[in-house]
Amino acid sequence: MPMPERLAGRLAVLLLLCLLPALAAAAPRIGVLTMEPGELFFERFGHNAIVVDDPAAAGPIAYNFGYFDLEEPGFVNNFIHGHMRYWLVALPMERDLAYYRQAGRGVTLQWLDLSPQQARALADSLAERASGENARYDYDYFTSNCSTQVRDALDRALGGQLRAQLSGRSRGHSYRSESVRLASPAPWMAIGFHVGLSGAADRPLSRYDEGFIPMRLREALREVRLEDGRPLVLAEETLAPHRLAPPPDEAPRLRGKALVAGLLLAGAVLLAGRRWPRALAGFALAFWLLAGLAGALMLYLWMATAHSFAYGNENLLLLSPLCLGLLPGAWALLHGREPGTWFRALLVLVVAGAVLAGFLKFLPFRPQENVEWVLLLLPLHWALLRRLAPKSAGVPLDQGQGGSPG
Repeated sequence: MPMPERLAGRLAVLLLLCLLPALAAAAPRIGVLTMEPGELFFERFGHNAIVVDDPAAAGPIAYNFGYFDLEEPGFVNNFIHGHMRYWLVALPMERDLAYYRQAGRGVTLQWLDLSPQQARALADSLAERASGENARYDYDYFTSNCSTQVRDALDRALGGQLRAQLSGRSRGHSYRSESVRLASPAPWMAIGFHVGLSGAADRPLSRYDEGFIPMRLREALREVRLEDGRPLVLAEETLAPHRLAPPPDEAPRLRGKALVAGLLLAGAVLLAGRRWPRALAGFALAFWLLAGLAGALMLYLWMATAHSFAYGNENLLLLSPLCLGLLPGAWALLHGREPGTWFRALLVLVVAGAVLAGFLKFLPFRPQENVEWVLLLLPLHWALLRRLAPKSAGVPLDQGQGGSPG
């Protein structure tokens, strides 16, 4: 005898309710590993990975987007030109953690409160992406790195909730400030970021954009709420203590120091021009060589690579490639000879570029944060012009600039 439709429907609902706990138990747990910064230059920004703890697997799997191969053909050339390719690797979580524990880098794990359907879909998506050529992606330091890949994968699993909750909020951090902050324990690296980044790196970042830093993404995940108001982070645990010095909370503020240093350098140049003119010529030779090479590199990054955050860098006005043209004149001065007539004209042009860099700081539509470099280098350029290329030429260097024999 056929079962009445109403009774059949009730039995189906009852059966589904009975199966739900089993379905939920079979769904994987999803977590986010966050590794603190290390001491090597490529570890300064920290790292992260997505953890999938599937009951059907032997143990938790870490999906790590940070792999590259230094021995890959053309790697160095691609690195220089901004065409880097990274890939996603799936490996046992304990194996991934071994290095960080040994290096003293702290590791935290945030378990996320995803629905069984969301967790399963994310796990399947990561497994598919980690296979074959799917694992490869175009790398960018700020917009497509190991952390943004984690962030975007979670956002897709949550139906866009991360982006929706974090995009409209900002704490005023920028790609430059975050890069300089994290690189500051290695001064050469911090200077490289500060000099080499253009104004494109200075726009205020949303909390979502800040997720290019793994530690910032960890902070943001703590604040995200699900549609019913529950926190996204179900639990957080420390898997390894951090035994290294932590990075500073903010980027160093250098404007005052830069102004004092610039004035002291300018004063030293003016003094040396009277008492030790050949020593000053030697200093100018070294400074113009360094400035010219830095400017040539910045120009190359702009004109011949895909490093878009180096395009249109105003520091080209302060560290101009034209400084290389001043080297023959500095060499002549070092050996007690007068430079060619072109020398003063070229030096005036270099100083004019530095003055223009300072003027641009007063324009609201040129937001590059390079005031420190203006304060440091503009007084130095002016003093070198004043001492090494005065308006009245023809005075032998050995007699100083005062006109009377020393």
